[in-house]
Amino acid sequence: MRLNVVLRYMGLMLLLNAGFMLLSACISLFNNFDTGFYPLLLSFLLTSVLGVFPLIFVPKGEQISTKEGYGIVVGSWLAACMAGMMPYMLWGGEFSLINAWFESVSGYTTTGSTILNDVEALPNGMMFWRSATHWLGGVGVVMFALVVLPASGAQNKMKLSHMELSSMAKDNYRYKTQKILHILLVVYVGLTFVQTVLLRIAGMDWFDAVNNSFSTIATGGFSTKNLSIAYYNNVWIEIIITLFMAVSGLHFGLIFATLTGKGNNVFRSEVSRYYLLSLLVGGLVTAFALWADDTYPTFLMSLRYGLFQIVSVASTTGFATADSSVWPGLAIMMIILFSMQCACAGSTAGGIKCDRVLLSFKAIKAQILQLQHPNAIIRVKMNGMIQDNNIVNRAVLFIFFYIMFVVAGVIIITMFGVDLMTSFGVTIASMGNVGPGLGEVGSLDNYHMLPAGVKFICTVLMLLGRLELFGFIQLFLIKWWK
Repeated sequence: MRLNVVLRYMGLMLLLNAGFMLLSACISLFNNFDTGFYPLLLSFLLTSVLGVFPLIFVPKGEQISTKEGYGIVVGSWLAACMAGMMPYMLWGGEFSLINAWFESVSGYTTTGSTILNDVEALPNGMMFWRSATHWLGGVGVVMFALVVLPASGAQNKMKLSHMELSSMAKDNYRYKTQKILHILLVVYVGLTFVQTVLLRIAGMDWFDAVNNSFSTIATGGFSTKNLSIAYYNNVWIEIIITLFMAVSGLHFGLIFATLTGKGNNVFRSEVSRYYLLSLLVGGLVTAFALWADDTYPTFLMSLRYGLFQIVSVASTTGFATADSSVWPGLAIMMIILFSMQCACAGSTAGGIKCDRVLLSFKAIKAQILQLQHPNAIIRVKMNGMIQDNNIVNRAVLFIFFYIMFVVAGVIIITMFGVDLMTSFGVTIASMGNVGPGLGEVGSLDNYHMLPAGVKFICTVLMLLGRLELFGFIQLFLIKWWK
């Protein structure tokens, strides 16, 4: 593996991050040089130097290999997270070394968990940077860099984009690599712009509207308020955010196809229909559980809070309008299920993904039919197309490994003295990049009270989930790199 090739791409990615640090510093500047200005400006300078260095002193490589591609993707994510913690460290406050690392990883992986007891104490520039890490990480720092930075060669872009995209997302993109990158950016920016305008009309100020839109479309969950979306207590804001959380959980290629009148659109996709139907059913079941338990006085109010929370965890956004930790058992069970399944491949969401869950259901059905009819040839189909056995096996294997990592995470975290419910909530929230968990890390709580070791484990789980297990694991298979 040629280290110079990896370093050059990592340098380009750092320059992209430096640009957003400068933008954040400008926001501090226009807010009367708030306390975030100098930390952000210094972070911009340091990150720019680190980004430019390999471009000047490291010779340009040619076509990248598969090993180099994995090195670039994983290395860029780690470098982005390390650069992203600099503004927090320089600003101080609640940001110790581990807290700054946690907040940075949570931002880039769009997990949305926070260690902050008082989010509103952050200056505007720092708050914007915090939301910007979501927006950068939403479509992937490497994907973003491939779109907005100078050309890297068609073959290299194709290899890197395929490594950054979920393995289940590629079939719905029927375009060349450059077109895929542009589709991602157009849909991403377009949804962010539309939601920002609608939130402003609904009553948010422009600053809050932009920050909350960054978090929604990236399915992140960082809010500008300590009480998250519950602070506004505005039904129209909740409706808008619920809608855009649900849409952001759809495959972006299918969103583009739907808007441009193509045949392979959201309404013809089995996965999209399953995802949207599961949100509706999950929201109704949760609402019924809340209403039957007298958590809220009316079914309509139960639906308002129940549907929002289900869409929030299913899309892995993690916003909150209520304290779900006091909800009845059935409602909490629905939150757990959707925190595991999450949304669609090709979106900004994390988790197992609806695609794999639906494919596994079909594989189980096919296996049952095969046992009933041993001589029959039974194939698994998705959207009318026969699925290769390797695709089905990979989906089932991914779910198996995902659950194994969840079990391992729970066991390790409980060894630090954390209670079982909180350990389970922390693990599924971190692996699925959901944000809020269970127990002491509920929808209106934070991760500040967790031991430093647990916070670090959470960041490893976040990266594992965001890079879909195998991409991150490749970095540690030393023999494979020879």
